[in-house]
Amino acid sequence: MSASEMSRRMGDISERAVRYRVDRMIEDGVIQISAVVSPEALGFNIKADVWLEVEADAVLEVAKKMAAFENVTYVACGIGQNDISIQVVAKDTSEIYYFVTEVVRKVPGVRKTTTSIVPIILKDVYQWRVPERIAKELSENETITASK
Repeated sequence: MSASEMSRRMGDISERAVRYRVDRMIEDGVIQISAVVSPEALGFNIKADVWLEVEADAVLEVAKKMAAFENVTYVACGIGQNDISIQVVAKDTSEIYYFVTEVVRKVPGVRKTTTSIVPIILKDVYQWRVPERIAKELSENETITASK
């Protein structure tokens, strides 16, 4: 959305002020502006969550290896039953099966995997919105800073 459209929708803030606030949030690391590729548009219609149980001294090394695969869209290290969580995209379930059994399980340090096909995603990180109370606090802090 353009700064002029944001200004118009908000009603009480100029386009210039919108641009300033957006630039400041980018500089402060609060937001990033980037293109988001839709795997489905490229034929990657199957998603799977894969949890990895890994040898204790190999967690970060295995996680970094997982992050290097092009078909892995998410990698996180956890505390609990599973050491690493990844999300994989593929054109069909046989690609998922091959990747998990012939690639992931053969990475040194991986002891066990658990895979779940994900047929529906109701919300992902790109749909997350700042909670209203936090947005209000940010807006109030911005007003205080601008008036100084």
